[in-house]
Amino acid sequence: MDIYIFAAFSGTGKTTYLEKLIPHLKGYGLRVAVLKHDAHDFAADTPGKDSWRFAQAGADAVAVSSDRRTAMFYQHSLSVEELLSRLPEVDIVLTEGYKHGPFPKIAVHRKEAGEALAADLSACIALVTDDGALAAAAPCPVFPLEDAEPLARLLLRRYEEGRT
Repeated sequence: MDIYIFAAFSGTGKTTYLEKLIPHLKGYGLRVAVLKHDAHDFAADTPGKDSWRFAQAGADAVAVSSDRRTAMFYQHSLSVEELLSRLPEVDIVLTEGYKHGPFPKIAVHRKEAGEALAADLSACIALVTDDGALAAAAPCPVFPLEDAEPLARLLLRRYEEGRT
């Protein structure tokens, strides 16, 4: 599977961009997974529901499954490699976060956010931005923040090249 790290600071628009990118990749027939790293503790289950109650009672892992979806909650952190090993078979994995991970990076930058880049562009395979000056100086391919289709085509091409 191809794995890409989307590196950006909070408030840059990573989630919004990935929401635009995923349908394009799916439209090419790719199976897509997303891993999100949260620097803060998060609540993925609803307090008072059975799965939450089981975790509160001390279960190390709780699984919930229905006819339409399944979720597994671990009561400890997993490395990105451990998470990847637990994924179903997919073609491409997009990560939001894990910016220090060993996989190809795509920097996302929104000029109005006023943040610096979260990754060194010389180590990135692409930059997604609305900042013309930054784009002009970038040593990697640059893609528009408002249109995910061009980056989807690049990722598809990389996927296909990796299969030959």
